[in-house]
Amino acid sequence: MSDPRFFAVPRPVALEEIAAWCGGRLVDPALGYVTVTGVAPLDTAGSGDLAFLDNQKYLGQLAATHATACLVHPRFVGRVPREVAAIETAEPYRAFATVLARLFPAAFRLEGPYGGEPGGISAEARVHPSARIEPGATIEPGAVIGARAEIGTGTVIGANTVIGHDVRIGRNGHVGANATIIHALIGNRVVIHGGVRIGQDGFGFAMGPRGHQKVPQIGRVVVQDDVEIGANTTIDRGANRDTIIGEGTKIDNLVQIAHNVVVGRHCVIVSQVGVSGSTTLEDFVVLAGQVGIAGHLRIGAGAQVGAQAGVMRDVAPRARVGGSPARSIALWAREIATLKRLAERSGKAAAGGQEQEEG
Repeated sequence: MSDPRFFAVPRPVALEEIAAWCGGRLVDPALGYVTVTGVAPLDTAGSGDLAFLDNQKYLGQLAATHATACLVHPRFVGRVPREVAAIETAEPYRAFATVLARLFPAAFRLEGPYGGEPGGISAEARVHPSARIEPGATIEPGAVIGARAEIGTGTVIGANTVIGHDVRIGRNGHVGANATIIHALIGNRVVIHGGVRIGQDGFGFAMGPRGHQKVPQIGRVVVQDDVEIGANTTIDRGANRDTIIGEGTKIDNLVQIAHNVVVGRHCVIVSQVGVSGSTTLEDFVVLAGQVGIAGHLRIGAGAQVGAQAGVMRDVAPRARVGGSPARSIALWAREIATLKRLAERSGKAAAGGQEQEEG
């Protein structure tokens, strides 16, 4: 539920307006005047709340919901209780996100942990005289902005964050508290959550019997527009070329991106993924949680890698792989099913042998 201490209660909004916002169809137009003042999950929603159904596993909750209205896929419209207004939409979750952004704009526009009105440099921040901070940027207490760094208008730099010398950060972005950004160029509307580390040394050593000699890392990190990077993720700078995060890519918490990695546009990388050095992810790749990818590989455009997979070789475009070592989802599923059958047979045989001994 939303707490009015953090997110103001929205004004009452009529269902006909809600439907217009998200391009949905109010199944009973006579209910267009009915208003909602908040959102809630199906199982806790009450009078005045808007809910949504995007997964049929929650049909039981839909049947019992007390929400005023529900965003629902056309195939489930008939399952909505009579006392709940149905707003039909082909993409209920996306529609819900659209409505949330209109009802709770403060949640859509991230603010720094210090709060208050945006814009201005805190007297408790340390900004190098040669840094260029555009009007409308916010620098919160404890932040350190290095020499010749540039911060665009509308961008928030959170408390105790360190922006290294010569770093460029675009406009209307957000950098959370206690982040560190060095040797990097950051685009517009980029969201970097708290604790992120960008631009530190890549893990490069010339290994040998006389010891491991450190290889200087002289590349950068380039983060393009509209990227989001989750809390405590690390992105190493390139060794002799750039580490690149493509436009619109979304990275979850606790992800490791190694040096020289190139991530394409609109990729999705879920928590605890590790991508080894010099690997390329083409556009629209999806890596599920805890995937590990070896170095110097290419993951083709639109490929999807299942959770906890270990990728040891290139993945073709649009392929779906899982397991370790990763192989096609279909093959992996057959292998798991076969192993299960063998284990069950072995268990039955062992039980039968024990019965004979006892007899």
